[in-house]
Amino acid sequence: MTYFNVTHISLVLRTCLQLNRGFVTHASIKHSFNINFQRLFGYVPICSRLIHTSKSNGQTQKDGITLLPSPQEVTLILRKNEFNKEFASGSIKSYDSNQLASNDPIEDTRCEGQCKLTPGLLMGVFDGHGGPACAQVVSKRLLDYVAAAMLPTDTINAILKEPQGALVDTYNDKIELINDLKTIYDNSFKEFLLELARTPRDDSNVYTAMEKGVLQLDSDLSREVIEPFYSNGVINQKTLSVALSGAVVCISYIDGPHLYVANIGDCNAVLGTLTDDNEWIAKKITKEHNSENFDELKRIWNEHPDEERKTVIRRDRLLGELAPLRSMGDYRYKWSTELLTKVAVPCVGDKAIPANYHTPPYLTAKPDIFYHRLSPKDKFLIIASDGLWDMLTPLQAVKLVGEHMKGKVFYNPLKLPKKNIQLGDINELLLHRKESLKSKPKDRNAATHLIRHAIGGTEYGIDHSRLAHLLSLTPDVSRMFRDDITVTIAYFDSEFLRQCPA
Repeated sequence: MTYFNVTHISLVLRTCLQLNRGFVTHASIKHSFNINFQRLFGYVPICSRLIHTSKSNGQTQKDGITLLPSPQEVTLILRKNEFNKEFASGSIKSYDSNQLASNDPIEDTRCEGQCKLTPGLLMGVFDGHGGPACAQVVSKRLLDYVAAAMLPTDTINAILKEPQGALVDTYNDKIELINDLKTIYDNSFKEFLLELARTPRDDSNVYTAMEKGVLQLDSDLSREVIEPFYSNGVINQKTLSVALSGAVVCISYIDGPHLYVANIGDCNAVLGTLTDDNEWIAKKITKEHNSENFDELKRIWNEHPDEERKTVIRRDRLLGELAPLRSMGDYRYKWSTELLTKVAVPCVGDKAIPANYHTPPYLTAKPDIFYHRLSPKDKFLIIASDGLWDMLTPLQAVKLVGEHMKGKVFYNPLKLPKKNIQLGDINELLLHRKESLKSKPKDRNAATHLIRHAIGGTEYGIDHSRLAHLLSLTPDVSRMFRDDITVTIAYFDSEFLRQCPA
């Protein structure tokens, strides 16, 4: 039996009243799915090094009274995983990223990197479910698959003759796969390159490359389990763990003024645009693949017999279990009943096969791909897992980042606009700067700024008590109120975009 102290009961009541958006119910259902899934399949470590997620939640006891973390301790928790990268050229000036765990270990991952053989930058957010395995593996592999699919045949052949390792230089990569998986994955990637070499292409098509990279990697997650089983009857528990868990994905490819976003599931990408009247507009680029998307419901209903209409989507979930209606991995919903019986049931039992599982596959990893030509009015792109969007609307997020852009300039030293400036003009600059410092944000990193407001924000500003309460909960309780949160924000160079030809 779990006991809650008065602090936690108060938090429950306040959260239910303040959020009033169904978030508690949503997170509770997702938490229940993840707990049941992990009880069913267990957790198989696939990484030797991982993002720091220990929930030293800041609570201490003094004379039997629970003490919550101080504002300074809260800030340390929020900033633990933040990262910033600046660029000297191109359409992206910099990006901020951060993650805040609710699960232990965290099931979100993120990855950003510069393509070595093409000029574009790839950025992705991956939200895992049923454990972190699939999201971790996809974040390590997908960018290379997409980068390879963009290359012309001559370049692919040159790589096969003289292998050069990863095709993407990644930043702030905190995940390291264990050695036996590296060997398996390197062999799969080489097979992918051989297939690309056999498929002549005159020039790269980003739409085709992003789709091909995603679908090939998803197929490899399955093949890496099935081929060894059929060849020697052995089931690799690590690759099986990856194939049976799942991840939703949102990745962007930015090359000059060209922005492409591939989405699978319920992560989202939102563009922050500033109008001529200095008003912020949130352009939501992606569409979630869930039961709120009627086109997705119709697609799934049309793919299965009419007699399954009442069972294929139940309680707004695929087969009554899975909220996202597209994902990578999740081969419980893709393999045939015969294959599940041979591969999954011996390891995890009869519950490996969902109820009413008659006409698989029920799930696809095919991404929706969106294109947007960036203009000087487009200031930044936010990519985030649903842990953020459950608590902030796109417009709220864009306005917060816009206000942060205005205020964060005061972290930098004052630079005089010209030589031989008069003392009176300097005084005016200093007075203006002093007044503007009132809007200086607490966090230099905008992703941290968003997470702070998502958890502790109210209409009157940040409520430290609420923020401290939510950050001090243990993982089993925390997941009832919020999900893992991962945020990446890319800032565009308006002057670069202004000089791009129409």
